[in-house]
Amino acid sequence: MAITSPSAPTFSASLCCTRTDSAAVPARSLKSSPIQTRFQNRRFTLSCRLDSSSSVPSNGFDGDLQYELQHGSVSTHYRRRGSPVFVTLPVDAVSLPAGIMKRKKAMAQSFRALTAAGVEGVVMEVWWGLVERELPRVYNWQGYLEIVVLARRCGLKVRAVMAFHQCGTGPDDPFWIPLPQWVCEDMDKDPDLAYSDRFGRRNMEYISLGCDVLPVLHGRSPIQAYAEFMRSFRDTFRPFLGGVITGIQVGMGPAGELRYPSCPLQKLSWTWRSRELGEFQCYDKYMLASLNACAGEIGMREWANGGPIGASNLMQDPESTEFFKSDGSWNAPYGEFFLAWYSGMLLLHGERICREAETTFRGLEVNLSGKVAGIHWHYGTRSHPSELTAGYYNTSIRDGFLPIARMFGRYGFTMCCTCFEMRDAEEQQMNPVSSPEGFVKQLLLAARICDIPLQGENTASSLDDESYQQVLRMSKFYSDGPGTPTFSFNFARMDKNLFEYRNWVSFTRFVRQMADVKIFRAKLGFGEGDMPLSSLSASATAGAVLAH
Repeated sequence: MAITSPSAPTFSASLCCTRTDSAAVPARSLKSSPIQTRFQNRRFTLSCRLDSSSSVPSNGFDGDLQYELQHGSVSTHYRRRGSPVFVTLPVDAVSLPAGIMKRKKAMAQSFRALTAAGVEGVVMEVWWGLVERELPRVYNWQGYLEIVVLARRCGLKVRAVMAFHQCGTGPDDPFWIPLPQWVCEDMDKDPDLAYSDRFGRRNMEYISLGCDVLPVLHGRSPIQAYAEFMRSFRDTFRPFLGGVITGIQVGMGPAGELRYPSCPLQKLSWTWRSRELGEFQCYDKYMLASLNACAGEIGMREWANGGPIGASNLMQDPESTEFFKSDGSWNAPYGEFFLAWYSGMLLLHGERICREAETTFRGLEVNLSGKVAGIHWHYGTRSHPSELTAGYYNTSIRDGFLPIARMFGRYGFTMCCTCFEMRDAEEQQMNPVSSPEGFVKQLLLAARICDIPLQGENTASSLDDESYQQVLRMSKFYSDGPGTPTFSFNFARMDKNLFEYRNWVSFTRFVRQMADVKIFRAKLGFGEGDMPLSSLSASATAGAVLAH
């Protein structure tokens, strides 16, 4: 069933607004590459200039934390070689709604255990829905400051993730963190702020990128809200930036990844088993208005009413659909137009956020990064349907990840990607057209071509020895060769299972192998009797288990 475009404001194909801040603007242009298809010489362009406004940081802290901010040393010794490993903290490390660090004593034990194991640092997800929860421009950084201070005391570095997305599937989820209350209220008033598929199903995980530069959030655009949040973070954590906080990953979509929410959150844990194709998320009035303008610019108004017909995921087999089958319309003039527009909007969204982040943290010694989703379920087909619905115009005849790597490279970003532990042999037992290894290798090649650093990440919540070996193999695939950019790994995530003896043995061995350049580039086999607990007492490990 096709859904017609609702009443919407008129847009031109080139969406522009004026910057009001006085920050210096880099010479590079925000204008994206023209979207061009093979069937005609005319082009349409998606471009934007950003609007931003001042933030109002909130710093009302006292006691020990205030003393740390004023008198503590921000330097930490750099002790690692090879490829450093970071560990992602539990989702609920900071309580909702109080915004304070949970399980403080146990967290300290865990941090000391990670330090003794040779871990470089921790990944700290900073939730928009927790920090700016009740009112616009009212920020509560208390819990995250406590974590950073603890990390410094334990000699760990911190990578902070600007998490502008929802966590969990609903209020019954133990790790439920919705978008800020005032954002949810605006979305209730204007449901088109949420992504929508052709059935009218709304997705509340992340604000639709169709309204990126429109003043739909209490007079601010989503991009302005993200920018002010980052500026408040910068101003609050300035004493730690470059010393303790060495990385900032900027969320760009659901799960923090640069993508559309093509599959509902609750399906992502098993979608590879059901071969979910996903749904195009282009039916809110803002996305439809942009599509209408772009179709009108090339004189094809009949292409302006929504996503492709015949792309149903209900049959789950791409060959049973008109759009995704091997000789389907994905490779016809209409398909090329739509997919170029759909992926182009996603790239433009990433470009806007990269621009704001680069401006915000310019001059500070922090590494900026963005994350790409591990969509591998139909990598072995011609059309790669699950990648297309997620916004990656990547097929058997077109590289959709190289433009993303180039965008990150323009702003000095590191690219982060998942699935490093996954093996084709295992995945293809359940889904013969899946290829996580092929997906990761394509991303690694794009990063090498664009000469950008890379962060790997695991998808499964716990890893065995074979999984760790696979991470090492894929890391080696990227790291071999002269002049290679840096590589690091984010282990997701810290929980009680990590500190169980057998798991801890495997994990600490992995950390040491990643850090040892000679072992890292050698055979990748685990040595006989290679026990990793020599530098960590059993009592420290046992204490760390209590953290969770």
